[in-house]
Amino acid sequence: MVKKKSVEGCVEEEPAEVVEESKDPQSKMPPFRNPNYQHQTLIGGKKKTWRSLKQIVAHEKSLPWPPETPLYSNIGGPPALKPPKKYSDISGLEGKYIDPQTKLFYTTSDEFSTIRSLPSDITAGYLSLRGANNPIP
Repeated sequence: MVKKKSVEGCVEEEPAEVVEESKDPQSKMPPFRNPNYQHQTLIGGKKKTWRSLKQIVAHEKSLPWPPETPLYSNIGGPPALKPPKKYSDISGLEGKYIDPQTKLFYTTSDEFSTIRSLPSDITAGYLSLRGANNPIP
């Protein structure tokens, strides 16, 4: 409702103009969901070819770059704020405990008894899979 002052000082209310909404479903769609969108594959008259990350890294290695240029292959992240999680070498669950004799991670007492019954060559295999290169005496 639109309020207007009349000449006598009274306030009169008049109906506001009614804006008709179109019933077209495309008018209600957000602009970023355009069903008629076509991705542009021609750039400068040439067809753009899509390359995988492996192709990009191989191409970067072949070009002469200054030594301190950041590339896909040498971008490093900051050091982690949390310590890495340790997983059980037997079950793959989160390992809260370490066997002091074999240095294998375990979760339950059943896994501990299994670890203690393993021969040393299998224990060394578990350690090498994890990347712990400490040989067991």
